[in-house]
Amino acid sequence: MSGPDTRADESRRLLLTVAYDGRPFEGWQSQVGGNTVQDVLLETLRTVSPDIKTVQGSGRTDAGVHALAQTAHFDASPGVALTCPQWIRALNARLPKTIRIFSCREVAPDFHARFSARTKTYRYRLHLGEVLPPLESGLAWHLPRGLDHERLRKALDLYAGQHNFRAFAANRGNEKASAEPPNTVRTLSRPVLSAPEEQILTLEFTGDGFLYKMVRFLVGTAVRCAQSKLEVAEVERLLHQPVAGEKAPYCAPPDGLYLVNVNYDFA
Repeated sequence: MSGPDTRADESRRLLLTVAYDGRPFEGWQSQVGGNTVQDVLLETLRTVSPDIKTVQGSGRTDAGVHALAQTAHFDASPGVALTCPQWIRALNARLPKTIRIFSCREVAPDFHARFSARTKTYRYRLHLGEVLPPLESGLAWHLPRGLDHERLRKALDLYAGQHNFRAFAANRGNEKASAEPPNTVRTLSRPVLSAPEEQILTLEFTGDGFLYKMVRFLVGTAVRCAQSKLEVAEVERLLHQPVAGEKAPYCAPPDGLYLVNVNYDFA
């Protein structure tokens, strides 16, 4: 961090780490209805400093998707001499309890929460118990009939490395058929499969980027393999030889998905 963070004669770019419960919101990305995390955060920032123009996140999360450490930057206006700890306190005092700021740091003027990111990590929670506890509602995908863990592991291992994941991404509603096809090549580390609690299974994905609903397609497809509703060989074909326009057969619900970490060179 360069210089003190109390300068009042020039704007400063600040990076926030934001956690939120995605259930009340229509995702991160600002939209006309206004019920998004980005909209609420920007409105709250403007109660502290009305001149703030925008807040830029590291990427979108869908309606119902949660974040443990989303990142977002904004430019603090000249004349606002709050320190980073003061920004945290001021925002948390005004935000709804479903959104919390956990850190704030000054970054370079050309830093961008999205374009400066090196990797992201997402976690997906599965609840395998016969009955889903009420406090898990909206926080995990309920799969009470059991999974073949060996088949699940084989499917997940296929995702590691660099692949064209176009079959594992949904089309956005504003995409035009005539538009230039987006770059759908991404590189993932070997997904981590763990059981941190009884009846809970977590799938963790780290990569240099993720496409629209990509993690949910990866999870849904792997789960279908683990339920013997899809062959592992079919997952491999979807990765390497999909038919034009073909999509993976199942997209997991948003409930169990969490943005866990966004990594930058300084982190």
